[in-house]
Amino acid sequence: MRMNTPSRRGTVRTHEGAPAVAGLSPEALLRRSVLSCLLWEDQFYEDGQTIAERIVANAERVKPDVLAALAIEAREAFNLRQAPLLLLEVLSRTGKGDRLVADTIVRVVQRADELGELIAIHHKLGSKRMIPAQMRKGLARAFAKFDAYALAKYDRDVAVKLRDVLRLVRPTPKDAKQSALWEQVKNRTLTAPDTWEVALSAGADKRATFERLISEGKLGYLALLRNLRNMVQARVDVDLVREAIVARKGGAQRVYPFRYVAGARAAPQFEPYLDQALCEAIAEMPVLSGKTIVLVDVSGSMDAPLSRKSDLRRVDAAAALGAIVPGDVRVFAFSDDVVEIPPRRGMAGVDAIVRSLPHGGTYLGAALQAVNRLAHDRLIVVTDEQSHDPVPPPAAKHGYMINVASYRNGVGYGPWTHIDGFSEGVLRFIREVENDR
Repeated sequence: MRMNTPSRRGTVRTHEGAPAVAGLSPEALLRRSVLSCLLWEDQFYEDGQTIAERIVANAERVKPDVLAALAIEAREAFNLRQAPLLLLEVLSRTGKGDRLVADTIVRVVQRADELGELIAIHHKLGSKRMIPAQMRKGLARAFAKFDAYALAKYDRDVAVKLRDVLRLVRPTPKDAKQSALWEQVKNRTLTAPDTWEVALSAGADKRATFERLISEGKLGYLALLRNLRNMVQARVDVDLVREAIVARKGGAQRVYPFRYVAGARAAPQFEPYLDQALCEAIAEMPVLSGKTIVLVDVSGSMDAPLSRKSDLRRVDAAAALGAIVPGDVRVFAFSDDVVEIPPRRGMAGVDAIVRSLPHGGTYLGAALQAVNRLAHDRLIVVTDEQSHDPVPPPAAKHGYMINVASYRNGVGYGPWTHIDGFSEGVLRFIREVENDR
């Protein structure tokens, strides 16, 4: 059998079979795998391990400064937690003795539990090999950022405890007070923090605990949204919860748009207030000039859950983005067909998008042909980019393809401005791009 035969380069395709864009740079490949990734969580077409391995492979191919910038962007602009830590692990190898490694770790590690999580990822990928010097220095500096409350909150019985981090990175305390604090970490004698988890695990009354923490401003906004079902079951004061939802205090800027959707599904009685909070968040965003068409993918692959522990799907994340685009907007959804939806904002808009069509095939090409005939200045497509048919270029002056999945191949490059992620930051990016132009 002859082996030295003419090579045949097959067409790069999406999982649905449409021609995808080939020849992407390692950085572009890395961005599409990272910025919509909840690490090691399976997606519709690919499992989490495959995606993680691709992230590592592409991260090793980009320059350390590019990798560091992406880790910071993923943490600060896209509010991801584990994927940036995986990038830090690769950076600690490719950056070697560069101070960039330590500086980036200090900036990316923003919660005390991420100290041990980074070491756990290092062990998972490195078979417990020695922690690189710059990673140790970065973790040591990051450890010093956290006060007694932050350390006690995350002093948990996990594989890599905070005392293990201290032992491995050996930070130098700045004064006697910090030395005493770290001695408590070593001995695991930190005073239990005043959080809902600690109170409820100690047997405290649920209703009294939640009402007290809300009244004292000690319940973060994300924790509030995640616990709405628990609060309803515990019969927490409705007026108190409603006021906290509308106030949006305690980290609201770190809440994904789809979190409001999740809260409304968990506790329907609070949907009007969640809708108000979401619409107020929309009002804070800069309005896009001209006429915008938003096209949202509601195909079957978008029904994949965001994580094993979540009942939220990628279609919910996509619809939440589609329902908060500010300005003069027409909204369409596509699957096997394409339909126009009333351009409602907030929860009503999300429901209208999700329920617009049966969730079947991904005929993005046909949908684009339909909307390209309409008058508009800007086209925003929110999709997992796994089209069944060939995808034409946008007819609008500004064409954006927002990718909300992590698959290897996609269609939204070339004439498209390609954006990855399901944070509302992608909409802010659109405004920045157009201002630069």
